[in-house]
Amino acid sequence: MGAPAWRWALRAARLSVGGGRAPTAPRRDPGCGPAAPFADSASSSSRDEALRDKRARILSRGLPKQKPIEGVKQVVVFASGKGGVGKSTTAVNIALALAANDSTKEVGLLDADIYGPSIPKMMNLKGNPELTPKNLMRPLKNYGIACMSMGFLVEETAPVVWRGLMVMSAVEKLLRQVDWGQLDYLVIDMPPGTGDVQLSVSQNIPIAGAVIISTPQDVALLDARKGAEMFRKVHVPVLGLVQNMSVFQCPKCKHETHIFGVDGVRHLAKTLELDILGDIPLHVNIRETCDSGQPVVISQPQSNADLSHQRSLEPCREKKGIAMAPRSQPG
Repeated sequence: MGAPAWRWALRAARLSVGGGRAPTAPRRDPGCGPAAPFADSASSSSRDEALRDKRARILSRGLPKQKPIEGVKQVVVFASGKGGVGKSTTAVNIALALAANDSTKEVGLLDADIYGPSIPKMMNLKGNPELTPKNLMRPLKNYGIACMSMGFLVEETAPVVWRGLMVMSAVEKLLRQVDWGQLDYLVIDMPPGTGDVQLSVSQNIPIAGAVIISTPQDVALLDARKGAEMFRKVHVPVLGLVQNMSVFQCPKCKHETHIFGVDGVRHLAKTLELDILGDIPLHVNIRETCDSGQPVVISQPQSNADLSHQRSLEPCREKKGIAMAPRSQPG
């Protein structure tokens, strides 16, 4: 799967509720006799009013105010409900394709998967970020892409055994304490699922759009749908879905096998009224090139390995200021 097929996805991207204090319930006099039921009724009414006031105060706070990342023009997140569906490979190759399509554009890649960072290996990067005079981390760079990952801050084999608050603190640092310089696009590789990290990123920074990655397998589709619904709930536009590992072709006899099922992501996209952005085969070159730190867009830019499996895509459409053009690949 090469650059000609990857570059469709974002090729022409032009990512160009108050309340007061509740009234005190009337005190019940044990000697009042017949008046007791009225006291109970008044107390219940007061409790209901207190709950309404509390709810109003909570709603008045609203969601966290979104603050752009300094120097970053547009943010696109790549997400999946389930791990192991090719999300990180997709994010890496799309970031590289964005840079390859327009040399005047600056692209960054943020690995927001705290527990299982993949970007260092896929981008062939090692080492610790340097600090600027302002105590900000400088991203590591390769293939012209500025990268930041938890993998740069811990040993490669060391597990990150953290609770939620520590994870949230780490995500905040990766978002706010990195000297990204001036970026046209920041691609964020989100962790699987719909938890704290996804909510924090979605609510705290403006996001131009989200791309959902899934295999056609029913188990993966259940979680992919949850991912798409989560972004809708936090008002992040979903650009569409990518169907990964859609078919395997035997390299010898050329027989095609749909290992994970047929067109599951396409059916889900139709149900959710979303676009299909790509239909990617299960191909050994995609895996090998990322494992070696030389993603296919860089190492095999003229490869046609995926073109025979590539299906026709919907026409270009404008979505929330992002122009999506046909033909591109994740893996």
